[in-house]
Amino acid sequence: MVSSTPKSKLPISDDAQVIRSAGAMSVATLLSRILGLVREQVFAYFFGAGNSTDAFQIAFRIPNLLRDLFAEGAMSQSLVPTFIRVRKEEGLARGWQVARRVFCSLFVIVAVISVIGILFADPIVSFYASAYRAVPGKFELTVRLTRILFPFFPLVALAAAFMGILNSLGLFFLPAFASALFNAGSLITGILLSFWMGARGDDPIVGMAWGVVIGGGVQAFCQWPSLLKRGVTTHCEAKIAITRDPALGKMLKLMVPGTLGLAATQINILVNSILATSLGIGAVSWLGYAFRLMQFPIGIFGVSLAQATLPQVSRHWVNDDPQAFAQSVMKSLKNVFAINSPAAAGLAFLSVPIIQVIFEHGKFTPADTHATALALMGYSIGLVAYSAVKVLVPVFYAIGNTRIPVISSMLTVAMSLVLSVFLSRQIGFVGLAIATSLTAFFNAGFLWIVLRRILGQKGVLLSVAELFRAFFAHSAISIAMGILCLLTWNFWEKIMIGPTYDLGQHGLSIFWMRLGGLGIVVALGILLVLLASKIFNLEETKSVVDVIARKLRWRSK
Repeated sequence: MVSSTPKSKLPISDDAQVIRSAGAMSVATLLSRILGLVREQVFAYFFGAGNSTDAFQIAFRIPNLLRDLFAEGAMSQSLVPTFIRVRKEEGLARGWQVARRVFCSLFVIVAVISVIGILFADPIVSFYASAYRAVPGKFELTVRLTRILFPFFPLVALAAAFMGILNSLGLFFLPAFASALFNAGSLITGILLSFWMGARGDDPIVGMAWGVVIGGGVQAFCQWPSLLKRGVTTHCEAKIAITRDPALGKMLKLMVPGTLGLAATQINILVNSILATSLGIGAVSWLGYAFRLMQFPIGIFGVSLAQATLPQVSRHWVNDDPQAFAQSVMKSLKNVFAINSPAAAGLAFLSVPIIQVIFEHGKFTPADTHATALALMGYSIGLVAYSAVKVLVPVFYAIGNTRIPVISSMLTVAMSLVLSVFLSRQIGFVGLAIATSLTAFFNAGFLWIVLRRILGQKGVLLSVAELFRAFFAHSAISIAMGILCLLTWNFWEKIMIGPTYDLGQHGLSIFWMRLGGLGIVVALGILLVLLASKIFNLEETKSVVDVIARKLRWRSK
């Protein structure tokens, strides 16, 4: 348990507020992730896992890496505590002035980076995927897609800044729903433009790239009316903000080293992508599809918990209440275990049927399913650790310590390089997924140990035994659930589908059989987790279920 001298307790309503906020975001994020999977289904159906998809994956990953590092990473996590602190110490009007200057400065900086990326797309892709030159036209297509996709970066950077300010004001649903609008906008416009490009004799995947840029604009500006309603103005002061504003200067001091603190996962992906480009046609796409599935629970629960926890712990730290701060951190980590441990087991044990239902259509073949399933198993190992890092890194922002995430990131990157090169040579592209998972555990463990020492200096104890009990209890229940689900699925497939079938003649009926069976198996797994959590009195599972039940009752009224 978390203890201090003198001992104080965090009000129950404070923990519930984090879960409720995460729940509100999770509903919107769930819709976003579903639409994101639909977008991936469209890719799988029309493009499979071939050269065009490989090219798109690499081209999209380049601006996406910058987004994760600067926009949805360091910038967002430094903006929230800065806005909260300025609003409390200097007033709301001053807080809005800082927010406005952040928006203007951010857009100017990322726009310049995007122009540089467009101009130097050829050498950037050469560094990232030089192996593509061996396939006629593949490298050139990747360069073209990269140039099209770079404007997505400034648009999504603004969207992340808008989200951070709205989260600081206690608004969680709309910013999370903006991601759903991105997926919907990019999907609809991408499909229409793909058909138009194909009719013109161009590569249809170019239309999907333009769809991503349009979707980024929708995600950013759908949040703007809400900001205007709450007091932000359109006056831009980028030059003043950069050179004179002390609050922004403090934020930049957090952001610059903090970028490195959040870079571990993204650099792992970068290393994996570079290595995967030389592992044959389809390797980049298989890893990309698997990573998208793994990001589904992270995006719904891991990121939602992190974003809902950050304003809470920031207020506790500003109010000099380390006990409440520690309680919030512990509660969020236990919620990560309660939600993402079963999710990880489900993705690992049911990887094949999940991929069959979602992706195995059109040009996506059974061989692609098998390869993607192996990658998904490798990524699933680290799902809980990924989500824990999402919670822990912003905690260091809240206390103004960016040095520790930087050190952790540097050590993690070094470990990732060694493991990725070694494992990819031993077991191919699957080794890249496993290496990413192992380094995520190292990153989470390092951050937890240092945070525990920092709080210990303030007389607050984060109990290792309590955290490990929660982790192993949820892991054991999840593994048992996964085994039962796999056995149930094998029985269902044997009885209802049979060992052999002609997908060409019975494709639709096979799909519904798989979908129905998967739904039954997932429902069985959820019931098993809930029953086991009740038997072993796992409070975090009960608290999450109670919040969901209250929301459903409120909706019904």
